[in-house]
Amino acid sequence: MTLRTQHDKPVYVRLRETIADAILAGKYGDGDPLPSVRALAAEEQANPLTVAKAYQGFQDDGLIVVKRGVGMFVAPGARARLSESERNRFLKEEWPEIRARMRRLGIDAAELVERERA
Repeated sequence: MTLRTQHDKPVYVRLRETIADAILAGKYGDGDPLPSVRALAAEEQANPLTVAKAYQGFQDDGLIVVKRGVGMFVAPGARARLSESERNRFLKEEWPEIRARMRRLGIDAAELVERERA
């Protein structure tokens, strides 16, 4: 994992995005253990309290479960819920900007599909 390069967001938000990306990419599946706070802090060169805050957000959202004395694990169904959430965010926030830029540049969606097939 590496933090996204967007520095306009707080570190704990970038950490959440990094963890979410790893779950969505299949690096961590439902029920899989996550790195400890200290291990992830060392890996990402972040403060352990910041990592704990990122993990706490996932716990609050029900995306990770803590087994006291054992560690943190990806909650059952977390990948599917994250995927749905990311899809909705993309369609609501990112796609309108992309579509507008395509119109400004005269790019047709069918042209993009054809390029992908080639």
